[in-house]
Amino acid sequence: MSGAAPRQRLLQALNINGMVLPNRVVVPAMVTRLSGEDGLVNEDIIARYVRYAAGQVGLIVVEATAVHGAKSGPLLRLSDDAFIPGHRELTRRVHDTSPSKVVPQIIHFMKVARSGWRQTIETLEGEDIDGIVHDFGLAALRAREAGYDGVELHAAHAYTLASFLSRRNRRKDRYGGHTLEGRLALFGDVLAEVRSRVGNDFPVGVRFLAEEAIKGGYALPEAQQIALRMAQLGADYISLSVGGKFEDAEQRPGQPLCPYTGYSGDRCMPGDWYPALPHAHLAAAIKAYLNERGHGTPVISAGKITAPGEAEALLHDGQADLIGMARQLLADPDWTLKVMQGREDEIIRCVYCNVCKDLDERFREVTCFLWPKNHLQAPEGQAGDTAPHWPDTGAALAGTGHDGRVKLTWSPAKSPDGAVAGYDIYRADEHGEVRCVEAVKGCRYVDRLALSGQQYRYFVRAFDHDGRPSPASETIAITMAMTEHGAK
Repeated sequence: MSGAAPRQRLLQALNINGMVLPNRVVVPAMVTRLSGEDGLVNEDIIARYVRYAAGQVGLIVVEATAVHGAKSGPLLRLSDDAFIPGHRELTRRVHDTSPSKVVPQIIHFMKVARSGWRQTIETLEGEDIDGIVHDFGLAALRAREAGYDGVELHAAHAYTLASFLSRRNRRKDRYGGHTLEGRLALFGDVLAEVRSRVGNDFPVGVRFLAEEAIKGGYALPEAQQIALRMAQLGADYISLSVGGKFEDAEQRPGQPLCPYTGYSGDRCMPGDWYPALPHAHLAAAIKAYLNERGHGTPVISAGKITAPGEAEALLHDGQADLIGMARQLLADPDWTLKVMQGREDEIIRCVYCNVCKDLDERFREVTCFLWPKNHLQAPEGQAGDTAPHWPDTGAALAGTGHDGRVKLTWSPAKSPDGAVAGYDIYRADEHGEVRCVEAVKGCRYVDRLALSGQQYRYFVRAFDHDGRPSPASETIAITMAMTEHGAK
């Protein structure tokens, strides 16, 4: 046991319209690319979500699941009764594993082509919109019949409901972007249809954008009003994201547009160059706005939340009701379990390298860089408590600093079963706190973000596939020579 501080709010149950979550940890919907072109739930899909359940995640949101039959590669579907059995097996396996609750995120999307062309909401006729509303209602009903604990409406990123909510909505009719009411009209119709199908006793949440992060897109003030209307309409929880839009996506030759390739995609899944918790203030402001107006609708905050202490503080300070972690829980599905057991120092920390994001953008199976090579799932927790250790002579950590780079090398750590998964690199400058800056699989690391004339201290810890860390290596201090600017 690590003796970590109690996480009272993080591990507290929450009742969402009869769906009692065992804790406040949420894995938001994250595309896996593990399904086939047929859209059926397969064993790999089930294994991914059962793994989260084994790690005691409070709420598991299954990846975007289409409400209609349009082609879109490996994507789960609930567009026909034929898909119900696979989803029923998924929910059964999750429920047999732990008290975790599970809901699917249901989505409608429009056509995109490899040429870069994409369909926009301005081209939709009235009957098309009626069909979208109808499809959402039936998909939600199928979710209930499949044994899910609730359903989440996808109104975020580049997809249909989000495009109607956008300030870039150019329609001129009842659903038009000339008013905020018009932009909200389709969401209202969809939620009403879903309620008519599943009843008032079935939790219906929504994910939408706290900020579009595109030129001309909406930001926090309008997001607060959108959230208020969603709460007024009876959404049972609100999950917040940022960006992920087509408007600034980068066109890759021969590939359809991916909404996570531009600046708004960076904001959606901020990489290691962003600070921790870059979106927490948005969720806090939306939650405060709702609470001040008499709505206690639970709000999920997400975006580079890794440390249990940071998650606990967000809950303790009233900035969120639930904590969403997609990439962190992909890296270590046992995050919650380790917090429960006081093993926080064994958490495998996501380093936000965004290899998973790149795999999704290239329509390849989504895995984590920190997993063993060729694994489709995170490793299972290992029995025993023997962590990696350094040779008797130590880690032999050494480094040099010149030409804007600090280069580190060290000796391989040892483990009784040879299961050293990688190494965490820790760095501190002369005045800052020590923090983990990267994880690597080999015994070399190059720090390209060091300034000349500044002293940095480094040490390394090995970890195994269950996150058990070695003792820290020796610490070394490196100062790069000052660069002579203007020299030729």
